[in-house]
Amino acid sequence: MTDLLDIINNQIDRNIYHGASLALFKDNQWNEHYIGTIDGKTPVVSGLVYDLASVSKVVGVGTVVISLVREGKLDIDAPLKQYYPDFYEEKVTLRQLLTHSSGINPFIPNRDALNAKELKEAINHITVEDKKDFLYTDVNFLLLGFMLEGIFGKSLDEIFKETVFEPFDMTKTGFGPFKGAVPTVAGISDGVVHDPKAKVLKNHAGSAGLFSNLADLEKLCQHYLTGDFACDIWQNFSHANKERSLAWNKEGDWLDHTGYTGTYVAINHKEQKAAIFLTNRTYSYDDRPLWIKERQKISNWIQENF
Repeated sequence: MTDLLDIINNQIDRNIYHGASLALFKDNQWNEHYIGTIDGKTPVVSGLVYDLASVSKVVGVGTVVISLVREGKLDIDAPLKQYYPDFYEEKVTLRQLLTHSSGINPFIPNRDALNAKELKEAINHITVEDKKDFLYTDVNFLLLGFMLEGIFGKSLDEIFKETVFEPFDMTKTGFGPFKGAVPTVAGISDGVVHDPKAKVLKNHAGSAGLFSNLADLEKLCQHYLTGDFACDIWQNFSHANKERSLAWNKEGDWLDHTGYTGTYVAINHKEQKAAIFLTNRTYSYDDRPLWIKERQKISNWIQENF
């Protein structure tokens, strides 16, 4: 255990981020650690709510879709258009979207000038290419979120609340703005979502936008480790050149997902282990290539030494 704390403290000492909330699950027990500060002076303490960024994909859309597939209500090899007629292209399947092998080119011209209606329309007519290699893009999960809203006839915040947050007793998880959440950028009010597309789409974004804390994510992880809804997901579902589960990245027996703001969740059904790492690494500056290298040290330790 000391090794991981050494890695984290070394990263804090080198100003990679100011502090972190960490939870590790092994032998049917959670151990929590609160390290460093939020902003260089305010200590990290229990109960802090963080902007999950792309970890939202597995907390929200991923969990709902996995449940619907398990119940036989969605066919992952059916085209998205079957469930979501507003999408123009006829061949992209749910499997391809869930494993980021859809061939979607995520470029949206003039994206930052579009309002929510215009952005959704652009995504509904996004370029789809023939090459189906692994290419991670938010657009895959934005489309899955639009699909769920069509199926349920409700917005994503209502769907997630009814199908995930309330059944799992996740009382501090939801879309922003989230008062009192850890700020992701100095000078920006706490609880303002960091992701630009989620900022525009708000509670209709399936790719980012959720806020949560360690306690709620611990509940989510335990449902994944023990629940029937997730019993079939511990395998490779991708037909492309990168192993993926449904919504989750796959690394051996581990499923994991990362978020741009410095979030990371990993689960291992075989060994009944889980790890949650939450930080606001974008608070003072944003060096993404450096962060990817540093984050790899954390995920490597969890998957190899925990």
